[in-house]
Amino acid sequence: MRTTNNRKSLDLPLYEQIAGQVAALVEKGTFRPGDRVPSIRELSRQFRVSLNTVKEAYALLEDRRLIEARPQSGYYVCARLPEPPEEPLVNPPAINPTEVSISRIFRIVMNDLLDPKLAQLGIAFPNPDLLPIDKLNRMLATETRRFRLSSIAYEIPPGCERLRKQIAQRMLVTGCTLRPDQIIITSGCVEAVVLSLRALCRPGDTVAIQSPVYFNFLQVMEDLELKILEIPTSPLNGMSLDALEYVLDNHRGEVKACLVLTNFNNPCGGTMSDNDKQRLVALLDHHGIPLIEDDIYGDLSFSDQRPTVAKAYDRTGNVLLCSSFSKTLAPGYRVGWIAPGRFQEVIERGKMLANIATSAPPQLAIAEFLANGGYDHHLRSIRRVYARKVAQMADVIGRCFPEGTRVTRPRGGFVLWLEMPEKVDSIRLFDRAHRQGISIAPGPLFSASGKYRNFVRLNAGFYSEKMENVIATLGRLAHELTS
Repeated sequence: MRTTNNRKSLDLPLYEQIAGQVAALVEKGTFRPGDRVPSIRELSRQFRVSLNTVKEAYALLEDRRLIEARPQSGYYVCARLPEPPEEPLVNPPAINPTEVSISRIFRIVMNDLLDPKLAQLGIAFPNPDLLPIDKLNRMLATETRRFRLSSIAYEIPPGCERLRKQIAQRMLVTGCTLRPDQIIITSGCVEAVVLSLRALCRPGDTVAIQSPVYFNFLQVMEDLELKILEIPTSPLNGMSLDALEYVLDNHRGEVKACLVLTNFNNPCGGTMSDNDKQRLVALLDHHGIPLIEDDIYGDLSFSDQRPTVAKAYDRTGNVLLCSSFSKTLAPGYRVGWIAPGRFQEVIERGKMLANIATSAPPQLAIAEFLANGGYDHHLRSIRRVYARKVAQMADVIGRCFPEGTRVTRPRGGFVLWLEMPEKVDSIRLFDRAHRQGISIAPGPLFSASGKYRNFVRLNAGFYSEKMENVIATLGRLAHELTS
Protein backbone atom coordinates (compact mmCIF):
# COMPACT_ATOMS: atom_id res chain seq x y z
CA MET A 1 0.00 0.00 0.00
CA ARG A 2 1.57 3.28 -1.12
CA THR A 3 1.02 6.59 0.60
CA THR A 4 -0.35 9.46 -1.47
CA ASN A 5 -0.25 13.00 -0.22
CA ASN A 6 -2.00 16.19 -1.24
CA ARG A 7 -2.15 19.60 0.39
CA LYS A 8 -5.68 19.06 1.73
CA SER A 9 -4.96 15.65 3.27
CA LEU A 10 -1.81 16.93 4.95
CA ASP A 11 -3.95 19.35 6.95
CA LEU A 12 -5.65 16.37 8.63
CA PRO A 13 -4.34 14.41 11.64
CA LEU A 14 -2.16 11.47 10.61
CA TYR A 15 -4.68 8.80 11.57
CA GLU A 16 -7.36 10.52 9.42
CA GLN A 17 -4.93 10.58 6.46
CA ILE A 18 -4.37 6.83 6.84
CA ALA A 19 -8.09 6.15 7.24
CA GLY A 20 -8.77 8.19 4.11
CA GLN A 21 -6.31 6.16 2.04
CA VAL A 22 -7.74 2.83 3.20
CA ALA A 23 -11.27 4.10 2.52
CA ALA A 24 -10.22 5.16 -0.99
CA LEU A 25 -8.96 1.62 -1.69
CA VAL A 26 -12.31 0.21 -0.54
CA GLU A 27 -14.21 2.64 -2.77
CA LYS A 28 -12.02 1.75 -5.79
CA GLY A 29 -12.64 -1.95 -5.23
CA THR A 30 -9.05 -2.82 -4.33
CA PHE A 31 -10.53 -4.23 -1.13
CA ARG A 32 -13.98 -5.71 -1.68
CA PRO A 33 -16.69 -6.54 0.89
CA GLY A 34 -15.46 -9.49 2.96
CA ASP A 35 -11.76 -8.95 2.11
CA ARG A 36 -9.23 -8.82 4.91
CA VAL A 37 -7.37 -5.50 5.16
CA PRO A 38 -3.75 -5.25 6.38
CA SER A 39 -3.26 -5.86 10.08
CA ILE A 40 -2.47 -3.03 12.47
CA ARG A 41 1.14 -4.14 12.64
CA GLU A 42 1.45 -4.40 8.83
CA LEU A 43 -0.01 -0.96 8.29
CA SER A 44 2.20 0.46 11.04
CA ARG A 45 5.29 -0.77 9.16
CA GLN A 46 4.06 0.41 5.74
CA PHE A 47 3.23 3.94 6.91
CA ARG A 48 6.06 4.07 9.47
CA VAL A 49 3.70 5.21 12.23
CA SER A 50 2.91 3.96 15.71
CA LEU A 51 0.50 1.10 16.38
CA ASN A 52 -1.79 3.53 18.22
CA THR A 53 -2.04 5.77 15.15
CA VAL A 54 -3.22 2.81 13.03
CA LYS A 55 -5.63 1.77 15.78
CA GLU A 56 -7.16 5.23 15.69
CA ALA A 57 -7.43 5.06 11.89
CA TYR A 58 -9.16 1.67 12.03
CA ALA A 59 -11.47 2.86 14.80
CA LEU A 60 -12.53 5.74 12.54
CA LEU A 61 -13.19 3.32 9.66
CA GLU A 62 -15.24 1.14 12.01
CA ASP A 63 -17.29 4.19 13.00
CA ARG A 64 -17.96 4.79 9.30
CA ARG A 65 -19.05 1.16 8.90
CA LEU A 66 -16.38 0.52 6.26
CA ILE A 67 -14.50 -2.20 8.17
CA GLU A 68 -15.24 -4.52 11.06
CA ALA A 69 -13.05 -6.38 13.55
CA ARG A 70 -13.39 -10.16 13.78
CA PRO A 71 -12.09 -11.83 16.98
CA GLN A 72 -8.76 -13.61 16.53
CA SER A 73 -8.88 -12.88 12.79
CA GLY A 74 -8.26 -9.20 12.04
CA TYR A 75 -10.11 -6.46 10.19
CA TYR A 76 -12.36 -6.99 7.18
CA VAL A 77 -14.30 -4.81 4.77
CA CYS A 78 -17.92 -4.82 5.89
CA ALA A 79 -19.85 -7.39 3.90
CA ARG A 80 -22.87 -5.12 3.60
CA LEU A 81 -22.34 -1.54 2.47
CA PRO A 82 -25.87 -0.10 2.30
CA GLU A 83 -26.61 3.10 0.45
CA PRO A 84 -27.62 5.56 3.21
CA PRO A 85 -31.04 7.21 3.01
CA GLU A 86 -31.08 10.64 1.40
CA GLU A 87 -31.06 13.75 3.56
CA PRO A 88 -34.28 15.68 4.25
CA LEU A 89 -35.29 18.45 1.87
CA VAL A 90 -35.11 22.21 2.60
CA ASN A 91 -38.40 24.14 2.81
CA PRO A 92 -38.90 27.57 1.16
CA PRO A 93 -38.63 30.70 3.37
CA ALA A 94 -41.60 32.11 5.27
CA ILE A 95 -43.08 35.34 3.93
CA ASN A 96 -44.74 36.73 7.06
CA PRO A 97 -43.86 36.63 10.77
CA THR A 98 -45.59 33.89 12.79
CA GLU A 99 -46.83 33.86 16.37
CA VAL A 100 -45.66 30.88 18.37
CA SER A 101 -47.81 28.24 20.10
CA ILE A 102 -46.30 24.82 20.88
CA SER A 103 -46.96 24.58 24.62
CA ARG A 104 -49.05 21.39 24.71
CA ILE A 105 -46.63 19.15 22.80
CA PHE A 106 -43.66 20.77 24.54
CA ARG A 107 -44.97 19.86 28.00
CA ILE A 108 -45.62 16.24 27.03
CA VAL A 109 -42.16 15.70 25.54
CA MET A 110 -40.38 17.37 28.48
CA ASN A 111 -42.41 15.37 31.03
CA ASP A 112 -41.36 12.17 29.26
CA LEU A 113 -37.86 12.74 30.64
CA LEU A 114 -39.25 11.98 34.12
CA ASP A 115 -40.58 8.54 33.10
CA PRO A 116 -37.83 5.89 33.44
CA LYS A 117 -40.01 3.31 31.67
CA LEU A 118 -39.88 5.14 28.35
CA ALA A 119 -37.21 4.61 25.70
CA GLN A 120 -35.79 8.14 25.63
CA LEU A 121 -35.43 9.19 22.01
CA GLY A 122 -37.31 12.48 22.25
CA ILE A 123 -35.05 14.69 24.38
CA ALA A 124 -31.55 15.75 23.25
CA PHE A 125 -30.01 14.59 26.53
CA PRO A 126 -26.41 13.31 26.50
CA ASN A 127 -25.85 9.67 27.34
CA PRO A 128 -24.95 9.59 31.09
CA ASP A 129 -22.72 6.56 30.49
CA LEU A 130 -20.41 8.84 28.50
CA LEU A 131 -20.16 11.60 31.10
CA PRO A 132 -17.35 11.82 33.70
CA ILE A 133 -19.85 11.81 36.58
CA ASP A 134 -17.64 10.35 39.32
CA LYS A 135 -14.66 12.53 38.42
CA LEU A 136 -16.78 15.67 38.32
CA ASN A 137 -18.43 14.90 41.63
CA ARG A 138 -15.03 14.29 43.26
CA MET A 139 -13.86 17.65 41.94
CA LEU A 140 -17.06 19.25 43.17
CA ALA A 141 -16.39 17.96 46.70
CA THR A 142 -12.71 18.94 46.56
CA GLU A 143 -13.36 22.45 45.25
CA THR A 144 -16.09 23.22 47.79
CA ARG A 145 -13.69 22.25 50.57
CA ARG A 146 -10.86 24.20 48.98
CA PHE A 147 -12.96 27.33 48.45
CA ARG A 148 -15.11 26.93 51.55
CA LEU A 149 -16.55 30.45 51.74
CA SER A 150 -16.59 31.14 48.00
CA SER A 151 -18.59 27.97 47.38
CA ILE A 152 -21.59 29.30 49.32
CA ALA A 153 -21.32 32.93 48.25
CA TYR A 154 -23.01 34.61 45.26
CA GLU A 155 -20.81 34.43 42.15
CA ILE A 156 -22.36 37.64 40.88
CA PRO A 157 -22.00 38.42 37.18
CA PRO A 158 -19.81 37.98 35.31
CA GLY A 159 -19.20 34.80 37.39
CA CYS A 160 -16.28 32.59 38.44
CA GLU A 161 -13.07 34.18 37.11
CA ARG A 162 -11.17 30.90 36.86
CA LEU A 163 -13.94 29.37 34.76
CA ARG A 164 -14.08 32.40 32.47
CA LYS A 165 -10.31 32.17 31.95
CA GLN A 166 -10.63 28.51 30.97
CA ILE A 167 -13.45 29.28 28.52
CA ALA A 168 -11.47 32.14 26.96
CA GLN A 169 -8.48 29.82 26.46
CA ARG A 170 -10.62 27.11 24.91
CA MET A 171 -12.26 29.51 22.49
CA LEU A 172 -8.93 30.23 20.79
CA VAL A 173 -9.29 27.00 18.79
CA THR A 174 -12.57 28.33 17.32
CA GLY A 175 -10.78 31.40 15.94
CA CYS A 176 -12.38 33.56 18.61
CA THR A 177 -10.20 35.76 20.83
CA LEU A 178 -11.97 36.67 24.07
CA ARG A 179 -10.83 38.14 27.36
CA PRO A 180 -12.25 36.60 30.54
CA ASP A 181 -14.00 39.89 31.36
CA GLN A 182 -15.94 39.59 28.06
CA ILE A 183 -17.64 36.37 29.24
CA ILE A 184 -20.64 36.05 31.58
CA ILE A 185 -21.51 32.76 33.27
CA THR A 186 -25.17 31.73 32.95
CA SER A 187 -27.40 28.91 34.18
CA GLY A 188 -27.15 26.93 30.96
CA CYS A 189 -27.21 27.92 27.30
CA VAL A 190 -30.98 28.48 27.26
CA GLU A 191 -30.64 31.21 29.89
CA ALA A 192 -27.92 32.84 27.77
CA VAL A 193 -30.32 32.92 24.81
CA VAL A 194 -33.22 34.14 26.99
CA LEU A 195 -31.09 36.98 28.38
CA SER A 196 -30.13 37.92 24.83
CA LEU A 197 -33.72 37.98 23.58
CA ARG A 198 -34.87 40.03 26.56
CA ALA A 199 -32.08 42.52 26.02
CA LEU A 200 -32.75 42.91 22.29
CA CYS A 201 -36.52 42.53 21.91
CA ARG A 202 -39.87 43.68 23.27
CA PRO A 203 -43.25 41.89 23.07
CA GLY A 204 -44.48 41.90 19.49
CA ASP A 205 -40.99 42.18 17.97
CA THR A 206 -39.83 39.79 15.23
CA VAL A 207 -36.84 37.42 15.38
CA ALA A 208 -35.36 35.57 12.40
CA ILE A 209 -34.54 31.97 13.27
CA GLN A 210 -33.37 28.85 11.50
CA SER A 211 -36.10 26.38 10.62
CA PRO A 212 -36.40 23.74 11.96
CA VAL A 213 -35.18 25.01 15.33
CA TYR A 214 -34.74 23.65 18.87
CA PHE A 215 -38.24 23.63 20.36
CA ASN A 216 -37.24 25.15 23.70
CA PHE A 217 -36.34 28.36 21.87
CA LEU A 218 -39.82 28.46 20.36
CA GLN A 219 -41.28 28.03 23.85
CA VAL A 220 -39.13 30.92 25.09
CA MET A 221 -40.32 33.14 22.25
CA GLU A 222 -43.92 32.21 22.92
CA ASP A 223 -43.51 33.25 26.56
CA LEU A 224 -41.79 36.50 25.51
CA GLU A 225 -44.63 37.20 23.02
CA LEU A 226 -42.25 37.42 20.08
CA LYS A 227 -43.00 36.75 16.42
CA ILE A 228 -40.62 34.78 14.26
CA LEU A 229 -39.55 34.54 10.64
CA GLU A 230 -38.52 30.97 9.85
CA ILE A 231 -35.45 30.73 7.59
CA PRO A 232 -34.96 27.39 5.79
CA THR A 233 -31.98 25.41 7.03
CA SER A 234 -30.01 22.70 5.22
CA PRO A 235 -29.03 19.47 7.03
CA LEU A 236 -25.63 19.91 5.41
CA ASN A 237 -24.78 23.64 5.32
CA GLY A 238 -27.08 25.22 7.91
CA MET A 239 -29.17 28.35 7.46
CA SER A 240 -29.78 29.56 3.90
CA LEU A 241 -28.21 33.01 3.72
CA ASP A 242 -29.91 33.75 0.41
CA ALA A 243 -33.26 33.17 2.09
CA LEU A 244 -32.22 35.27 5.10
CA GLU A 245 -31.14 38.14 2.82
CA TYR A 246 -34.46 37.95 0.95
CA VAL A 247 -36.43 38.06 4.21
CA LEU A 248 -34.41 40.96 5.63
CA ASP A 249 -34.83 42.97 2.43
CA ASN A 250 -38.60 42.44 2.56
CA HIS A 251 -38.95 43.18 6.29
CA ARG A 252 -36.61 46.13 6.72
CA GLY A 253 -36.69 47.48 10.24
CA GLU A 254 -38.93 44.70 11.55
CA VAL A 255 -36.35 42.07 12.56
CA LYS A 256 -34.72 42.87 15.90
CA ALA A 257 -32.46 39.81 16.25
CA CYS A 258 -31.37 36.66 14.43
CA LEU A 259 -30.90 33.34 16.28
CA VAL A 260 -28.68 30.70 14.63
CA LEU A 261 -27.08 27.42 15.71
CA THR A 262 -24.01 27.56 13.47
CA ASN A 263 -22.43 24.17 14.26
CA PHE A 264 -24.25 20.80 14.18
CA ASN A 265 -27.55 22.56 14.63
CA ASN A 266 -30.46 21.00 16.46
CA PRO A 267 -32.40 19.23 15.01
CA CYS A 268 -31.09 18.84 11.45
CA GLY A 269 -27.34 18.77 12.18
CA GLY A 270 -26.05 21.23 9.55
CA THR A 271 -22.84 23.22 9.97
CA MET A 272 -22.22 26.55 8.27
CA SER A 273 -18.95 26.92 6.38
CA ASP A 274 -16.42 29.53 7.48
CA ASN A 275 -17.33 31.63 4.45
CA ASP A 276 -21.03 31.47 5.33
CA LYS A 277 -20.33 32.41 8.94
CA GLN A 278 -18.37 35.43 7.76
CA ARG A 279 -21.13 36.35 5.31
CA LEU A 280 -23.78 35.93 8.03
CA VAL A 281 -21.98 38.36 10.34
CA ALA A 282 -21.50 40.90 7.53
CA LEU A 283 -25.12 40.60 6.36
CA LEU A 284 -26.54 41.23 9.83
CA ASP A 285 -24.05 44.03 10.44
CA HIS A 286 -25.25 45.67 7.24
CA HIS A 287 -28.86 45.54 8.44
CA GLY A 288 -27.98 46.55 12.03
CA ILE A 289 -29.38 43.29 13.45
CA PRO A 290 -27.62 41.52 16.36
CA LEU A 291 -26.75 37.83 15.94
CA ILE A 292 -27.46 35.40 18.79
CA GLU A 293 -25.15 32.45 18.05
CA ASP A 294 -25.72 29.13 19.83
CA ASP A 295 -22.63 26.88 19.73
CA ILE A 296 -23.69 24.27 22.29
CA TYR A 297 -22.78 21.32 20.03
CA GLY A 298 -19.52 22.79 18.72
CA ASP A 299 -17.30 20.58 20.90
CA LEU A 300 -18.95 17.40 19.56
CA SER A 301 -17.40 17.34 16.07
CA PHE A 302 -16.79 13.80 14.80
CA SER A 303 -13.36 14.87 13.54
CA ASP A 304 -10.51 16.41 15.49
CA GLN A 305 -11.05 19.69 13.64
CA ARG A 306 -13.32 21.70 15.89
CA PRO A 307 -15.39 24.14 13.75
CA THR A 308 -15.04 27.90 14.07
CA VAL A 309 -17.78 30.18 15.37
CA ALA A 310 -19.36 33.18 13.65
CA LYS A 311 -18.18 35.27 16.60
CA ALA A 312 -14.64 34.88 15.22
CA TYR A 313 -15.63 37.27 12.41
CA ASP A 314 -17.30 39.83 14.69
CA ARG A 315 -15.52 43.20 14.56
CA THR A 316 -18.32 45.38 15.96
CA GLY A 317 -19.51 43.47 19.04
CA ASN A 318 -22.74 42.58 17.22
CA VAL A 319 -22.57 38.81 17.95
CA LEU A 320 -23.78 37.35 21.25
CA LEU A 321 -22.12 33.91 21.48
CA CYS A 322 -23.91 31.42 23.76
CA SER A 323 -22.89 27.94 24.89
CA SER A 324 -22.72 25.58 27.87
CA PHE A 325 -21.28 22.32 29.15
CA SER A 326 -24.65 20.56 29.24
CA LYS A 327 -23.97 18.35 26.20
CA THR A 328 -20.40 17.38 27.09
CA LEU A 329 -20.05 17.30 30.89
CA ALA A 330 -23.04 17.79 33.19
CA PRO A 331 -26.51 18.90 32.06
CA GLY A 332 -27.72 19.06 35.66
CA TYR A 333 -24.97 21.46 36.73
CA ARG A 334 -26.63 24.13 34.55
CA VAL A 335 -23.40 25.96 33.73
CA GLY A 336 -23.43 27.98 30.53
CA TRP A 337 -21.94 31.21 29.31
CA ILE A 338 -22.33 34.12 26.93
CA ALA A 339 -19.87 36.47 25.22
CA PRO A 340 -22.30 39.33 24.52
CA GLY A 341 -20.03 41.80 22.73
CA ARG A 342 -21.32 45.36 22.94
CA PHE A 343 -24.31 44.18 24.98
CA GLN A 344 -22.17 43.23 28.00
CA GLU A 345 -23.67 45.74 30.43
CA VAL A 346 -27.31 45.03 29.62
CA ILE A 347 -26.77 41.24 29.78
CA GLU A 348 -25.00 41.48 33.15
CA ARG A 349 -27.87 43.57 34.48
CA GLY A 350 -30.40 41.11 33.07
CA LYS A 351 -28.59 38.20 34.73
CA MET A 352 -28.62 39.99 38.08
CA LEU A 353 -32.34 40.68 37.80
CA ALA A 354 -33.15 37.13 36.66
CA ASN A 355 -31.54 35.15 39.49
CA ILE A 356 -28.59 37.17 40.85
CA ALA A 357 -26.01 34.47 40.04
CA THR A 358 -25.36 30.95 38.79
CA SER A 359 -24.64 28.43 41.56
CA ALA A 360 -20.98 28.65 42.63
CA PRO A 361 -20.03 24.97 43.32
CA PRO A 362 -20.74 23.71 39.77
CA GLN A 363 -18.72 26.60 38.35
CA LEU A 364 -15.78 25.67 40.56
CA ALA A 365 -16.00 21.98 39.61
CA ILE A 366 -16.15 22.62 35.86
CA ALA A 367 -13.31 25.15 36.05
CA GLU A 368 -11.16 22.50 37.74
CA PHE A 369 -12.16 19.85 35.19
CA LEU A 370 -11.25 22.13 32.29
CA ALA A 371 -7.89 22.92 33.92
CA ASN A 372 -6.86 19.50 35.19
CA GLY A 373 -9.52 16.90 34.35
CA GLY A 374 -8.53 15.89 30.82
CA TYR A 375 -11.39 17.60 28.96
CA ASP A 376 -9.78 17.16 25.53
CA HIS A 377 -9.22 13.43 26.13
CA HIS A 378 -12.85 13.16 27.27
CA LEU A 379 -14.05 14.92 24.11
CA ARG A 380 -12.05 12.63 21.83
CA SER A 381 -13.61 9.63 23.52
CA ILE A 382 -17.24 10.74 23.36
CA ARG A 383 -16.93 12.11 19.83
CA ARG A 384 -15.92 8.69 18.58
CA VAL A 385 -18.72 6.95 20.45
CA TYR A 386 -21.37 9.39 19.25
CA ALA A 387 -20.12 9.11 15.65
CA ARG A 388 -20.55 5.34 15.83
CA LYS A 389 -23.99 5.51 17.47
CA VAL A 390 -25.27 8.08 14.97
CA ALA A 391 -24.08 5.95 12.03
CA GLN A 392 -25.52 2.76 13.50
CA MET A 393 -28.94 4.25 14.23
CA ALA A 394 -29.12 5.85 10.76
CA ASP A 395 -28.33 2.45 9.27
CA VAL A 396 -31.13 0.74 11.22
CA ILE A 397 -33.57 3.51 10.30
CA GLY A 398 -32.75 2.95 6.63
CA ARG A 399 -33.67 -0.73 7.00
CA CYS A 400 -36.74 -0.40 9.23
CA PHE A 401 -38.61 2.74 8.13
CA PRO A 402 -40.87 3.08 5.07
CA GLU A 403 -39.36 3.48 1.63
CA GLY A 404 -38.69 7.13 0.88
CA THR A 405 -37.60 7.98 4.43
CA ARG A 406 -34.71 10.45 4.53
CA VAL A 407 -32.33 10.82 7.47
CA THR A 408 -29.60 13.34 8.22
CA ARG A 409 -25.93 12.40 8.42
CA PRO A 410 -24.53 15.02 10.82
CA ARG A 411 -20.80 15.52 11.31
CA GLY A 412 -21.22 16.15 15.03
CA GLY A 413 -23.69 16.07 17.91
CA PHE A 414 -25.99 13.13 18.57
CA VAL A 415 -29.43 13.82 17.07
CA LEU A 416 -30.98 12.61 13.82
CA TRP A 417 -33.69 14.39 11.81
CA LEU A 418 -35.99 12.13 9.80
CA GLU A 419 -38.27 13.01 6.92
CA MET A 420 -40.81 10.23 6.39
CA PRO A 421 -43.31 9.79 3.53
CA GLU A 422 -46.03 12.46 3.56
CA LYS A 423 -48.69 10.01 4.75
CA VAL A 424 -46.85 9.51 8.06
CA ASP A 425 -48.20 12.05 10.57
CA SER A 426 -45.53 12.44 13.25
CA ILE A 427 -48.09 13.53 15.87
CA ARG A 428 -50.00 10.27 15.35
CA LEU A 429 -46.68 8.40 15.36
CA PHE A 430 -45.81 10.14 18.63
CA ASP A 431 -49.08 8.99 20.23
CA ARG A 432 -48.72 5.40 19.02
CA ALA A 433 -45.06 5.24 20.04
CA HIS A 434 -45.96 6.56 23.48
CA ARG A 435 -48.34 3.66 23.97
CA GLN A 436 -45.44 1.34 23.09
CA GLY A 437 -43.18 2.98 25.70
CA ILE A 438 -41.16 5.08 23.24
CA SER A 439 -40.67 8.85 23.47
CA ILE A 440 -39.93 10.78 20.25
CA ALA A 441 -39.97 14.46 19.28
CA PRO A 442 -42.52 15.08 16.47
CA GLY A 443 -41.61 17.51 13.71
CA PRO A 444 -44.23 20.26 14.36
CA LEU A 445 -42.53 20.85 17.71
CA PHE A 446 -39.64 22.44 15.78
CA SER A 447 -41.71 25.01 13.89
CA ALA A 448 -43.89 27.95 14.90
CA SER A 449 -46.08 27.43 11.84
CA GLY A 450 -46.84 23.72 12.19
CA LYS A 451 -44.39 22.56 9.52
CA TYR A 452 -42.58 19.22 9.46
CA ARG A 453 -45.72 17.14 10.02
CA ASN A 454 -43.97 14.08 8.59
CA PHE A 455 -40.66 14.66 10.41
CA VAL A 456 -39.28 13.43 13.76
CA ARG A 457 -36.10 14.05 15.73
CA LEU A 458 -34.45 11.10 17.45
CA ASN A 459 -31.64 11.05 20.01
CA ALA A 460 -28.99 8.63 18.73
CA GLY A 461 -26.77 9.09 21.80
CA PHE A 462 -28.49 6.22 23.63
CA TYR A 463 -28.31 3.80 20.71
CA SER A 464 -27.17 0.23 21.41
CA GLU A 465 -27.89 -3.18 19.89
CA LYS A 466 -30.68 -3.57 22.46
CA MET A 467 -32.36 -0.48 21.01
CA GLU A 468 -32.56 -1.95 17.53
CA ASN A 469 -35.93 -3.44 18.49
CA VAL A 470 -37.14 0.03 19.55
CA ILE A 471 -36.21 1.46 16.13
CA ALA A 472 -37.83 -1.54 14.46
CA THR A 473 -41.04 -0.86 16.41
CA LEU A 474 -41.01 2.80 15.35
CA GLY A 475 -40.46 1.71 11.77
CA ARG A 476 -43.38 -0.70 11.95
CA LEU A 477 -45.65 2.02 13.36
CA ALA A 478 -44.56 4.37 10.57
CA HIS A 479 -45.32 1.67 7.99
CA GLU A 480 -48.81 1.28 9.47
CA LEU A 481 -49.44 5.02 9.06
CA THR A 482 -48.65 4.85 5.34
CA SER A 483 -51.60 2.49 4.76
